[in-house]
Amino acid sequence: MSDEVRPPRTAVVIPAAGRGVRLGPGAPKALRTLNGTPMLIHAVRAMAASRAVSLVVVVAPHDGAAEVKNLLDAHALPERTDYLVVPGGDTRQESVRLGLEALPEGITTVLVHDAARPLVPVDTVDAVIEAVRDGAVAVVPALPVADTVKEVEPAEKPGGPEQVVATPVRARLRAVQTPQGFDHDTLVNAHATIALTGEGATDDAGMVERLGAPVVVVPGHEEAFKVTRPLDLVLAEAVLARRRANDGF
Repeated sequence: MSDEVRPPRTAVVIPAAGRGVRLGPGAPKALRTLNGTPMLIHAVRAMAASRAVSLVVVVAPHDGAAEVKNLLDAHALPERTDYLVVPGGDTRQESVRLGLEALPEGITTVLVHDAARPLVPVDTVDAVIEAVRDGAVAVVPALPVADTVKEVEPAEKPGGPEQVVATPVRARLRAVQTPQGFDHDTLVNAHATIALTGEGATDDAGMVERLGAPVVVVPGHEEAFKVTRPLDLVLAEAVLARRRANDGF
């Protein structure tokens, strides 16, 4: 049996243990509602919409795992997709590692997705999975950068002027989104090898890069934006309203 080729199985890890302070006081960011439904539910449904996804692991706030499980139980998800809820850590990197440890044997592809990107289209999810199954060990969806970007020297005082030190070539820049996709063993190795420092890694593909492994880019989507500030909530509501109008419900 060990010599047989295992069929590919894909799981998603959604770290949702952050507080989202930039959205202001209130519930954790992942539990803020869009059209009356928590962002986390939208994000889980976006991942479960892919027929290639068989398991979603939600990494909840350490003291809120029961609340998150009850939330998932109360909302309809595709029957073909199982889900688990596990308590998270103090950093995003630690939370992703805990999510990886909860995966069962047989998972060959792992996606890591931000709960704060609730509206990513299923075509983007499928494109990431397909690229991993075609042999890439790390895949990120990304968009070309529209604005000119400046590299600066941090100001001596908060809010003070910052000295520009370089202007990167815009054509070579990409704004990275999620879900990021990985060969299972490669991502596990990255989390076992790259030490936790400070707030930990905010980008799993960056950890794989530090191993010296190649990371490839597939086209992202403008609706896979990250809900970080109050204005993003307004934009997300507008996207949902347009989808409802186009889909007839």
